[in-house]
Amino acid sequence: MTIVERMVPDELWDLFQRVVPPAPTRPQGGGRRRYGDRETLAAIIFVATTGCAWQQLPAVFGPSGPTAHRRFTEWTAARVGAKLHRLVLDELGARGELDWSRCAIDSVNMRALKGGH
Repeated sequence: MTIVERMVPDELWDLFQRVVPPAPTRPQGGGRRRYGDRETLAAIIFVATTGCAWQQLPAVFGPSGPTAHRRFTEWTAARVGAKLHRLVLDELGARGELDWSRCAIDSVNMRALKGGH
């Protein structure tokens, strides 16, 4: 099993493919081949879980740090993370695998000034 497969197991990959937008097309054509989404997702997860700087991303993932960061920015704008989170919760809920006793709800209360305007 490769590091990419360990970071992005098949089950996560299947869910991710349901929410990731298609790769943008290059109107001029040509250019370098775009790194695969699975390799890039693994690189992003590695950075997020280890605190590694984008520039120090190990070459074993494939895409460079700046490439992974660009894809992270692209996917963030498309709300891929929020969609994936919701999908994972839906899947776990459907299986009865959510432990609501460990749930936390957060809110902010602020006093309304000038009559609430």
